[in-house]
Amino acid sequence: MMESDETSNRKISRNESTVFSSLEMSPEIWGKFPDDLIEMVRARLPVATFFRFLKVNKKWNSILTSHTFRERYAQIPITQPWFYTINHINANKAAMYDPSSKKWHHPKIHSLRQKLVIFPIASVDGIVCFVNINHTRFFVGNPLTQTLKELPAMSNIVLSRVVVGMWMNGKSSVEGYKIICINGQGLYVIYDSIKNTWYEPGVMPTMRMLPLYLSLRSQAISIDGNLYFMCSNPEGIISYNMLSGVWNHFLVPNPDVLMAHRILLECGGRIMLVGSMVSDIESCVSVCIWELQKMMLLWKEVDRMPSELCLKSDGKNTQMVCMGSKDLILLSLGSEKMNKLITYDVFKKEWLEVSGYIFPQRGKAHLRFVHGIAFYPCITAIA
Repeated sequence: MMESDETSNRKISRNESTVFSSLEMSPEIWGKFPDDLIEMVRARLPVATFFRFLKVNKKWNSILTSHTFRERYAQIPITQPWFYTINHINANKAAMYDPSSKKWHHPKIHSLRQKLVIFPIASVDGIVCFVNINHTRFFVGNPLTQTLKELPAMSNIVLSRVVVGMWMNGKSSVEGYKIICINGQGLYVIYDSIKNTWYEPGVMPTMRMLPLYLSLRSQAISIDGNLYFMCSNPEGIISYNMLSGVWNHFLVPNPDVLMAHRILLECGGRIMLVGSMVSDIESCVSVCIWELQKMMLLWKEVDRMPSELCLKSDGKNTQMVCMGSKDLILLSLGSEKMNKLITYDVFKKEWLEVSGYIFPQRGKAHLRFVHGIAFYPCITAIA
């Protein structure tokens, strides 16, 4: 049977393609490829690709810690945060959501975490701070590389039920970072990563109303050299200047709506408030976003979740877990029988339901988390 010219051409094309493919992968060719160009290509790979580096061998793993790679990688801007979450069934099972690819990643848990129950409580530049359930032991690590270390114990002081904030000394973790813990009595202590020690504890000025009723569900946020903490008594926001060490209290009345949960977030340098509201008339749970008007010290509503995304209330207690940074917020709305995961783009004012979140739970997909934090996926961040 005669082959048509078209069939023959297709075969020739396949053969040529095979030849070209073998030439493209030839060690003689790739061996002459400049190392600096290889480093540039590696530094621009998607973050999720680096998980494969960690699984190959020690040589590939060492690429991520080389000086030249770190320099190249530092020049690539990180545009979107990732979200690190844990569920209530097993706090040592973690999942990370990448909003750019809309995918969940389930990292291998560090051996130290397998023996502990610890929760993410603060983050900065790819480093996440964890605390145990009693707030007596603190840990820091990079969720991407699954590195983790325990901080030294605080001397002669026990802080329970604390709110934690973090900030960088410079532009990267190499220059060090600090962690501040503050409790309801106005007592605070600061950890210095360069000295690997906790400073002597301090007390907020007596002009502040004590005791403080800090929101433990709302994490501290960092904007323009200041840390901000939400409190309900005195009502408003407590701020701490990272350079001067000066504390301030801003009286900000709560929005005139009944909220089940309130979370303070930083989005694009703005102070945002996220609150969940239960409507008895419509039997549903909704979410509202406010922005702080700094000149008037008032909350201004900027958006409200569309009704089609609202969680139908089953008459039980509902929970909202919220985290965010820059222009993106991740929400978990849930009750005993129902749950929804939603992202909100502050800049675009876009609400999207998230799918594909899986925590193994007796053979079923579990679509809920109870703790989480936004962090910047920096593969070279060192705690």
